[in-house]
Amino acid sequence: MTEETPGFEEKPDVPSGATPDDAEPKAASSSEEGAAPAGDANAENAGLVAQLDQVRTALGERTADLQRLQAEYQNYRRRVERDRIAVKEIAIANLLTELLPVLDDIGRAREHGELVGGFKSVAESLETVAAKMGLQQFGKEGEPFDPTIHEALMHSYAPDVTETTCVAILQPGYRIGERTIRPARVAVAEPQPGAQTAKAEGGEENTPAADDKESGGPDEG
Repeated sequence: MTEETPGFEEKPDVPSGATPDDAEPKAASSSEEGAAPAGDANAENAGLVAQLDQVRTALGERTADLQRLQAEYQNYRRRVERDRIAVKEIAIANLLTELLPVLDDIGRAREHGELVGGFKSVAESLETVAAKMGLQQFGKEGEPFDPTIHEALMHSYAPDVTETTCVAILQPGYRIGERTIRPARVAVAEPQPGAQTAKAEGGEENTPAADDKESGGPDEG
């Protein structure tokens, strides 16, 4: 059994030819090696941030492009739908315009009491189909003359009207919605020239007589 010698301390092995001071530069070099990777990490993080900013910018541009394309597509769809409706309305208007003479014949036959039997059934079916397609008839006797929807074929004067009035409907007018496909062809009458003036003068002439009557007439001498 070996006894330890008092006062003897073990020292690390030092290579031959080296002094204990040689260990200090190694420790310093180790600390420098640890600091170098930290600087590289900061540079790498800065590069990643720059790349992230570029990606965000590109994403914003692509999003704006997508939104613009979507808006253009919606506008295109609305234009196509509007054009489709317009083409449909024009086609229906052209078809119904060709049927107007037939409807006029049906109306005249009804006025003369000739709309009977199978012809009456066919005529009413045709009128029902035309109404379902949006055809509306207009024009009535006694309504004021409107040059935007009436076409005057006959003209006369009448003492019992106060404005230009439709006194006879020669052919009814037809419209589809707000679109007039044929104006109502009418005979119009205007107030009798001078009728209002004569009425006004007559009223003025009767005024003194009325005043005399109210006052008991002229004084007797």
